[in-house]
Amino acid sequence: LSPRRLAMVSVKLQKRLAASVLNCGVRKIWLDPNEVNEISMANSRQNVRKLVKDGFVIRKPTKIHSRARARLSAEAKAKGRHTGYGKRRGTREARLPTKVLWMRRLRVLRRLLKKYRDSKKIDKHLYHELYMRVKGNVFKNKRVLMEAVHKQKAEKIREKAIADQLEARRVKGKAARERKAARRAERFAAGVHMEVPAAKPAAAAKK
Repeated sequence: LSPRRLAMVSVKLQKRLAASVLNCGVRKIWLDPNEVNEISMANSRQNVRKLVKDGFVIRKPTKIHSRARARLSAEAKAKGRHTGYGKRRGTREARLPTKVLWMRRLRVLRRLLKKYRDSKKIDKHLYHELYMRVKGNVFKNKRVLMEAVHKQKAEKIREKAIADQLEARRVKGKAARERKAARRAERFAAGVHMEVPAAKPAAAAKK
């Protein structure tokens, strides 16, 4: 055997003990090549701890995997760079499915309806009507739905005002008819009273 081969000392055990002491993997352990003979004498965890304290055994720092370039690329893509036809691999549907767009829109509109119902801006009947229309793809965005809500509310208020006017007119007409009937009854009663005394002399003449 060559003298070089004889000079090599196995420090496999010490590496394993050091990994256990330093709570890392064996590949993270660095042993001082100038102190191999002293390190090879350490056959317990206590001895390895002493070597760590002396600086003959060190835990290697974690290797850096920089994301700087990835961040730069992501920022550029957010601005719309590097997204032309030549960079696209999937179809339009695969890159952003229409179903995902539909679900997003539906959830936005339903959330708005729920908020309006909870804040008492719309009642449960109008909520249900608009909910079914949202499901039927009537409103393309939140603005259109809000306009529809305001329009419906204005319509309901107008209808209520018309109904109240009609009711008031009906009550007024009924009151007028009742007054008229009462006056007619009074006049009729007064006319009867006037006719009765005039009839009495005629009856006396017959006698």
